[in-house]
Amino acid sequence: MKKNWLSFCIIRAGIFVAVISFPVTLKAQANDWTESFPPFKIAGNLYYVGSKGLANYLITTPQGHILINSDLEDNVPLIRASVEKLGFKFSDIKILLISHAHWDHNAASDTIKKQTGAKYMVMDADVSVVESGGKTDFQYGNVPGSLYTPTRVDRVLHDGDEVTLGDAVLVAHLTPGHTKGCTTWTMRVQEGGKTYNVAIIGSPNVNPGYRLVNNSAYPQIAADYKKMFRVLKSLPCDIFLGAHGNYFDLETKYPRLKDAGVAAFIDPEGYKKYVAEKEAAFKAELEKQKKAPPR
Repeated sequence: MKKNWLSFCIIRAGIFVAVISFPVTLKAQANDWTESFPPFKIAGNLYYVGSKGLANYLITTPQGHILINSDLEDNVPLIRASVEKLGFKFSDIKILLISHAHWDHNAASDTIKKQTGAKYMVMDADVSVVESGGKTDFQYGNVPGSLYTPTRVDRVLHDGDEVTLGDAVLVAHLTPGHTKGCTTWTMRVQEGGKTYNVAIIGSPNVNPGYRLVNNSAYPQIAADYKKMFRVLKSLPCDIFLGAHGNYFDLETKYPRLKDAGVAAFIDPEGYKKYVAEKEAAFKAELEKQKKAPPR
């Protein structure tokens, strides 16, 4: 009954469409968000340890490991099992990063911090959301199912900051819009004597219910989306990854891995096409909202 009551309230608030895409409780996520997926090496010291729908990445070093995204509480056992299946220790995770401050990517951060002792590093514009447990999110702050355990941030990141551990170096690129601090991560990996540029997109999506015009909670949202696309188009990318597997066709590319190796995930043209499609969708939605009667 609680789930139905929440859905009714959200309908009355005028954002029914958002319920279609996002859960009203953390238990009601998309079916593939908590569906296990085989962990695998992408290239070099970069591994996939996520579920079928939510992407998590492990960057390994002799000095410990970096994990990107904590996901839902239900995903923690899956992530841990994937890390251990690859032969690494979950307790060796020293740094926890996220793509952006939405519950499907960071709700379990407090749990993973407690289990591993990892330092939590978050882009500055998302820190308030993370430390409030989602309450200061411009879109979902009043949606009960989007809230999670507030988690203290150990290092506040800024655009262009480097996160280093051992010989691993990741660069945090502010790509705002989807959240104010949405982050795209880049790094370089070596495989077979070659060096590849990796781009892990935070999110270029304009979610259902997002107001791109006259948004008092996020006045610069349209300008931020434009900035995000400028940044994404400027990044060198050989290996295209993202916060959800469907961004980069995980289920299509994974079966090729056995025979093709790293080549299965080398997709610079796919990256450019994906960014172009998402930019076109943003522009179309912006024009649509500009022409709509004022609310």
